[in-house]
Amino acid sequence: MVLPVVVVLLVLVRVLGIGDDTGGVAAVGRTPPPERADLPPLPVQVPPVTPEAEAACPALIAALPLELAGEPSRPVQSDSPFAYAWGEPAIVLVCGVDRPAGLEPTSPLIQINGVNWFVDTTDPESITWTAVDRAVHVQVTVSPDTDSAPVTALGPVINDALPIRQP
Repeated sequence: MVLPVVVVLLVLVRVLGIGDDTGGVAAVGRTPPPERADLPPLPVQVPPVTPEAEAACPALIAALPLELAGEPSRPVQSDSPFAYAWGEPAIVLVCGVDRPAGLEPTSPLIQINGVNWFVDTTDPESITWTAVDRAVHVQVTVSPDTDSAPVTALGPVINDALPIRQP
């Protein structure tokens, strides 16, 4: 009975790489995790933090990827801890924003990966996507030549971090 237990332990040590500086079998072919881009901090305008944002947004911010649509994350400069950005031109996410001014009961929404987005294209310098079916609104601003890849990738993250609420 002792021999099978020893064999199992030896296999686990080899597979998990316990005591092995190389990381064991799991390290073979492993790519390093993405890091923040070496870009200057991006100034981001944010609304005042509400109690709702304080309750909901930390979970979303903690779950955000270091890379989004092929763009590495970058530092932001804002009055809120609930702003995040990637790449250049920047993809900017702000959690806990106000209801979009143009959102009406009859406004068309685009559902991507289970998230309902209100899309504002009135500014020629950017496109603003706002998730309007969560406990707090989440705004993603992209350059006008950026497609829906960032919000497509953020859909599962938003679904996991923020509860659904009727818009």
